[in-house]
Amino acid sequence: MKRLAYSRAFAGLALVMLSAVLVPPAAAQEGGISGTILDVVGKPWADIPVQIVSDQGAKQETKTDGKGKYNFSNLRSGVYVISLTLPGQKETYVGGQVKVGAGQNVPVDFNFKDIVGKQGKEFEEARKKQEEERTKFQGMKQHFDAGVAALDQARQAKTDMAKAPADQRESLKQNVTDLNNKAVTEFEAAKAAMPDKDSNRPLVLAKLGDAYDAAGRTDDAVAAYRQAIEIKPTASYYNNLGGILGRAGKIDEATAAFQKSAELDPPQAAQAWLNYGIVLSNVSRYKEAVEPLKKATDLDPKNAKAWYLLASAMVSDPSIYKQTGGKIEVTPLPGTVEAYQKAIDLDGNGPWGQQAKQGLEQLQQMTGGISTQVGAGKKKKP
Repeated sequence: MKRLAYSRAFAGLALVMLSAVLVPPAAAQEGGISGTILDVVGKPWADIPVQIVSDQGAKQETKTDGKGKYNFSNLRSGVYVISLTLPGQKETYVGGQVKVGAGQNVPVDFNFKDIVGKQGKEFEEARKKQEEERTKFQGMKQHFDAGVAALDQARQAKTDMAKAPADQRESLKQNVTDLNNKAVTEFEAAKAAMPDKDSNRPLVLAKLGDAYDAAGRTDDAVAAYRQAIEIKPTASYYNNLGGILGRAGKIDEATAAFQKSAELDPPQAAQAWLNYGIVLSNVSRYKEAVEPLKKATDLDPKNAKAWYLLASAMVSDPSIYKQTGGKIEVTPLPGTVEAYQKAIDLDGNGPWGQQAKQGLEQLQQMTGGISTQVGAGKKKKP
């Protein structure tokens, strides 16, 4: 029973480094290490194996006597690591390093009553800290999940509002606003509940940025995403930041964000180039939009949306239109028809395929020249 009690008492022992207490030099040139080992109730601990290993790799072993005492003598000057083999323990208990000088006998005692008491206190403090962190994590997760739910509900409510009759949309608008604001509140609470070095921090900041963006708080959204990127610079964060900046009309900053996104994740860069092309198209910079949209189709040739948007940007390029006399002549950019056709082939019955068909038909009509004369093209009645 006593051996079992010792085993339990030492189950949580950690490394304890003992500082050596030097005694005045003795006459002899060789030194020693000696001491007393007391058990968990403060009594002498007999028959405990003690080992020392010199900095040269030399080993010596002994055991404590009936009074718990041990002794190593005739030791050369140097540094020794002392360890004990305790009852019921798989691992040896390392007592630390002891420096022995010429003629020095260094006393090194072990009182496991004090050691266990000290480590028990340290263990309890560590347990309390772990519990506090777990509680904080649960609170953060609760707010995070609530924010995600509110943001999803806001998006659905916005979709429903767009489908509702015009006279009902205004009444539905407030619900969208309330849900977006709720998402902001929950994500802000999640952020406040996190330690600064929490590994979830960039994700929470990114979702907070999404909520700010949905609520129309562009500057806050940009700031949140920049904080997330500072901690974890991922392609997706740069991509989302580019979209926010683009919608805010900050095209140069958006350009840098999309380019960084593509650079960080080349295999998935198609989405970044597509979003970049959309941002440029939305501000009528169609000529500039062509290049990123081409990159998007090169990287993802099965994306019907990218092919349609590429064709649309090429058709919207002002440089293809030239007025001659009473007509506007249209000279499509090379690849325009092919881009429309790709969208039709990939999504013939879908929205992008259908829009591509309409765009191609209009392009075919325009290539014959568009009359700018009033009444032109109308036939007189016989």
